Amino acid sequence: MASQEMALRYGCNPHQSPSRIFMKQGELPIKVLNGSPGYINLLDALNGWQLVSELRIATGLPSAASFKHVSPAGVGVGVELSDVLKKAYFVDDCELTPLATAYARARGADRMSSFGDFAIVSDIVDVPTAQLLKREVSDGVLAPGYEPEALAILSKKKDGKYAVVQIDPVYTPALLETRDVFGITFEQRHNDLLINNAMLETVVTQKKDLSDSVRRDLLVALITLKYTQSNSVCFVKDGQVIGVGAGQQSRVHCTRLAASKVDKWFLRQHPTTLSLAFKEGIKRPDRDNAIDQFLEDDLTPAEEVFWKTAFTTVPKRFTREEKRAWLDTLTGVSLGSDAFFPFRDSIDRAVRSGVSYVVQPGNSLRDDVVIEACNEYAMTMFFCKVRLFHH
Repeated sequence: MASQEMALRYGCNPHQSPSRIFMKQGELPIKVLNGSPGYINLLDALNGWQLVSELRIATGLPSAASFKHVSPAGVGVGVELSDVLKKAYFVDDCELTPLATAYARARGADRMSSFGDFAIVSDIVDVPTAQLLKREVSDGVLAPGYEPEALAILSKKKDGKYAVVQIDPVYTPALLETRDVFGITFEQRHNDLLINNAMLETVVTQKKDLSDSVRRDLLVALITLKYTQSNSVCFVKDGQVIGVGAGQQSRVHCTRLAASKVDKWFLRQHPTTLSLAFKEGIKRPDRDNAIDQFLEDDLTPAEEVFWKTAFTTVPKRFTREEKRAWLDTLTGVSLGSDAFFPFRDSIDRAVRSGVSYVVQPGNSLRDDVVIEACNEYAMTMFFCKVRLFHH
């Protein structure tokens, strides 16, 4: 039964109580079908729902997001996975419907950041998607509906405490939104601007190619940025975000953070990484941690001990030269930014992680310098002319 308010255990922290969500007018557009979502869970869920529902409209594909602390760790649409990615994402033993594939992409891109995520999907949850959610460490899921068997599977997760939330897919928020900060109320128009293909019409570089798959990836980048804490950039390939840099004060630091995630994402697809053999009984999060440390350049003695004990035999780690040689084979990556690039430094870093396409608002005093950098690297860059800050 719908209601006008919902009491929560506490707010952002346990000492912030009482806590609730409520509607000033009308009924809440969400129903809790199982478990008890928290304050941050619902912030993630509602931000994520806006992202995946807009992505569903823009691409026509089932969409999913893996949210942590009000920013996506990963986003994906239902584009079929290669055998290599299935193995890298540990889903080569799963039945993958288009919706399950979308979540496998969202969850698999950055498994370290997705640990304990809140999952959001655009379509009714089917059994394969529920089975995929069942095996991961996750706080909950929000969707427009659930198949009865899928709901039964999810209701048993975490000893029956897994949060399963349903949202009314036709709910539309009020045009004006408010928030209170330190006792002061802020008001602004809800960001109801829809990302669309018209934002990809202004090409500013010498190279101007744009395939349908690249167009899709650039839309994924822009829609993801719209619901990511600013400053933010994201890298996209084959219908999924493969690296997010969120909430940094410097644009190049966003780029470096996201690019480092891209590099690990691609190194996880290296034959050496795919062939790592784990000891029996190693839990999924520990396996993810071991792979992450295996791919690091430098480790503390304690980290060395941990990752060595995870494998049946101690693998030889990559040299910097071996990593660079593998990363140099990555191409066709799209990079989006929620605001203009003030310097060429982000472009110089992005090219090392396979970026061939860039979309950004433009209108910087140094646009000519950034365009020149893209031309040097034979990148195609678009000015979408829309800033996408989100706080």
